[in-house]
Amino acid sequence: MATLVVRPDRPRTGTDRVSLTALAHQRLMLLLLLFVAITGLIAVRLVWMGAFSGYGPRTAATAGLLPRADIVDRNGVPLARTMDGYSISVRPDRLIGDPAELARKLNEIFPDESAADFYRKLTGKGWAYLRKRALPEQVAAVNRLGEVGIEFPREKERVYPQRTLAAHVLGFVPGDAGGGMGVEMAFNDRLIDAGLRGKPFALSIDTRVQAALESELYQQMVAQQARGAGGIILDANTGEVIAMASLPVFDPNKLVKDTARNCNDSARCNDMVQSRYELGSTFKPLAIAAAMDHGTVTSMAKRYDATAPLPIGGFRIKDDHPLGRWLNVPETLVHSSNIATARIADEMGAAPLQALFRSLEFDRRSSIELRERAGTLWPSTWGRITTMTVSYGHGIAVTPMHLASAYAALVNGGIWRPATLRRLSEAEVPKGRRVFTAATSARMRQLLRMIVAAGTGRSADAKGFRVGGKTGSAEKPFEGGYAHHSLVTTFAAAFPMDNPKYVVLTMMDEPKGNAETFGLRTAAWTASPVVKRVVERVGPMLGVYPDERRDVDISELMPLLWKAKGEE
Repeated sequence: MATLVVRPDRPRTGTDRVSLTALAHQRLMLLLLLFVAITGLIAVRLVWMGAFSGYGPRTAATAGLLPRADIVDRNGVPLARTMDGYSISVRPDRLIGDPAELARKLNEIFPDESAADFYRKLTGKGWAYLRKRALPEQVAAVNRLGEVGIEFPREKERVYPQRTLAAHVLGFVPGDAGGGMGVEMAFNDRLIDAGLRGKPFALSIDTRVQAALESELYQQMVAQQARGAGGIILDANTGEVIAMASLPVFDPNKLVKDTARNCNDSARCNDMVQSRYELGSTFKPLAIAAAMDHGTVTSMAKRYDATAPLPIGGFRIKDDHPLGRWLNVPETLVHSSNIATARIADEMGAAPLQALFRSLEFDRRSSIELRERAGTLWPSTWGRITTMTVSYGHGIAVTPMHLASAYAALVNGGIWRPATLRRLSEAEVPKGRRVFTAATSARMRQLLRMIVAAGTGRSADAKGFRVGGKTGSAEKPFEGGYAHHSLVTTFAAAFPMDNPKYVVLTMMDEPKGNAETFGLRTAAWTASPVVKRVVERVGPMLGVYPDERRDVDISELMPLLWKAKGEE
């Protein structure tokens, strides 16, 4: 490139000025090209470091999670967040120290993993994790070991700040972009939606209510030495799940390999939607409500023969506590008579009962958004025997979520709505569909309140909260029959019954009984007391306060409860 020399003693011409401008442009272009080249080199270096640095293979786990939206409860309390976390990895070919000594020191920092396990990783053939989701103090302790073959990659990780709380609802993220179960799986597309990623996803769950439910269920499960326990609190008028618990629990922050052979053997199994049960006498109010709507039951005073077991199809329908007399409708429910309920269903016929159960979705998976929903066991035939037995909850199996939604419709005026884990605005509440008449729903509120005031549900009577509900104790199926010593006990309830707002369902799986229950294992002694304690704790949280001056008017029905000499 030629250099232009301008003599200072000679006046500058127009040609000189053009040449100077051209020279300035050339130099500016050189600087620009140099800047672009340097920037490009830096970008290439960054890409190379990200792809080929000593952070191990670029799997979904090491590359980090796709950014996921936070999950919060209905009040904004964080339930799941994606954060930058530390991991600790090793490249065995770069170690300078003794692997055995290093393994011993790592075991001191992480006592939950053996020195032998660390030694295998330190002497392996390739890159390996020593620890995922390491705490900052653990990273500092390992760093002080001064081993150049150990690295500390920063990775995206999903954190559940409430630990085990609502674990079955939330689910987990197993290391790739998709959720492994629960809300993380069901709403995966919403959680990774780039347009909504900055907006937390609000659930219908209330963490305060969830904590109270889990606490009371756990206390009773331990006291009863039960195999498991579960519960649901459902908004009776919107279908929103306020709390849902399944015990035992797991910690989604500390996932271990699940080797369970089936759902019932796994702590990750959400029994409220994944397990189906014959729910026994909790079906009786549904069957009697169907008979009311069908015109079979036209008077609460109508009586049915329960003087002796009812023979049908080679076996006999019996009552657990036979009264040996004719029973009217309130007595049938208050004393939980299988015989009288079966007679009512027999008189009504199969079609109305089958139609009701289909409208309640007892013939299919529940409508809640969770993917891990179990189907139901629907009778293959609906003969006379089936109609009679399903009326008191035998010969048909559904999930507890099915039953909770059915009870919401039973008490809220007769409208069934699908259960949901999304927090709904007033405009988003579905219209639902009518499954009971408003008159039948009003009558059932009275009858359910009577069961708690004077029947098998008395241990659920939280003073001032006007609880109503029905007990159910059913033997578990076993090898073609029933295991007579293995009960599933359930109490399905709602409160306050003068204006129902919430359904509360509690369940015990194989309770053993104890001194407090006099060794008795039925729902009246094992599941019902949990409802009382839960309602007393969560009622004020939900804006329902005890008021003993208010109640459902059952004065017209109470005279129908006749007690023979010696009856309780």
